[in-house]
Amino acid sequence: MVDLDGVIHMAVSAGFSAAAKLDCGTIRLRPEVREMCSADKCHSFAKNWTCPPACGSLEECAEKVSRYKSGIIVQTVGKLEDEFDFESMNALIVKHNSLFAEFAEVLAGQYPSVLPLGSGACRVCGKCTYPDNPCRFPGKSYSSMEAYGMLVSEVCAANNLPYYYGSGTMVYTGCYLIE
Repeated sequence: MVDLDGVIHMAVSAGFSAAAKLDCGTIRLRPEVREMCSADKCHSFAKNWTCPPACGSLEECAEKVSRYKSGIIVQTVGKLEDEFDFESMNALIVKHNSLFAEFAEVLAGQYPSVLPLGSGACRVCGKCTYPDNPCRFPGKSYSSMEAYGMLVSEVCAANNLPYYYGSGTMVYTGCYLIE
């Protein structure tokens, strides 16, 4: 049995702004979220091993998620000077992704079957090898919650974790499915 309270404490101690238990029964993988991916606003659709379609069909993602009963949600929250404070937004995603990757390694050491689902496309490499060559770092890359079809605000609400922290803030969210 996983001590989720202990894992949450570890996550906050590692530097995340917030963490909460995740009941995997609350996760809904939505085709409309996948459709947003196909609009390619982040410029990673069909260009990255961790994004659709390379990360698997919605059905394949659902099969992976169905193996888990619980996990944790983690967030990195930051303040912005204004809605155009792209420097702070960029610094926050870099911080979140770094924390997320480091904590994924910690959890993998304790729970080898952990499934990390982060925020945004994998950025381990400057340019992904998709589709011509295999992923260079399959143990360090991970898909996002959105790539799996999760509406992040819905997952947060279903697990009693705020998604909106007020005007002048930005939040990046990820999760680790553990058992």
